Amino acid sequence: MTYILTGGKSGLGLSIAKTLRQNNHHVLTISRRDDQHDPDHLQADVTDYSSLKKAYNLIKKTHTTCKGLINCAGIASMNLALTTPSNITREVIELNLIGTIYSCQVFAPLLIKKPGSRIINFSTIAVPLSLEGESIYVASKAGVEAFSKVFAKELSPFKTTVNVIAPGPVRTNLLKGLSDKQIQNVVQSQILKTELQLSDIDSCVQLLLSPFSDTLTGHVFNVGGVR
Repeated sequence: MTYILTGGKSGLGLSIAKTLRQNNHHVLTISRRDDQHDPDHLQADVTDYSSLKKAYNLIKKTHTTCKGLINCAGIASMNLALTTPSNITREVIELNLIGTIYSCQVFAPLLIKKPGSRIINFSTIAVPLSLEGESIYVASKAGVEAFSKVFAKELSPFKTTVNVIAPGPVRTNLLKGLSDKQIQNVVQSQILKTELQLSDIDSCVQLLLSPFSDTLTGHVFNVGGVR
């Protein structure tokens, strides 16, 4: 089976791609990065619908059994709303929210042909915590959660599930603007007062892709837990 993974060349996406491949899954990564040495990578911009359609056409020609879509492409902006530049506001919303919507719109037709297919989108624990200094980021991810819940209903006749993983802090480039103290403050807001590892997110992805999750859809899974 083939899984499509956006943002698969760094951070969470890279870790998830490696784990799935180690478990003998075929993963096609999509990102803005050009990697001609990787036959399983497609260069595309999730904020550009026509760019994604080109990737879709290539996949459709060569892979007829796509079983899942994992949307990891994203960006964070750690700044107060009043001091966030307008171009950053637009970039965060376009990549996190519109990029996720476009990917779902473009690739879902490949998935609904196969009952039991999966879509996994990504949010953040910052949404239920309403973290100060992350208002634009939180708004974009709250939109992802709302969209995913509705999309889960729309795809239910095709036996395709749609869920969201919303982790606590994980040490990737997404957190490079936060200090250790800021990260630990968020960790202490979790039910589990333990800093998450990439492997924790990988495990949640594998669970949602497994047959054990056939009846789980429209959910937001806060890895680490929120009170």
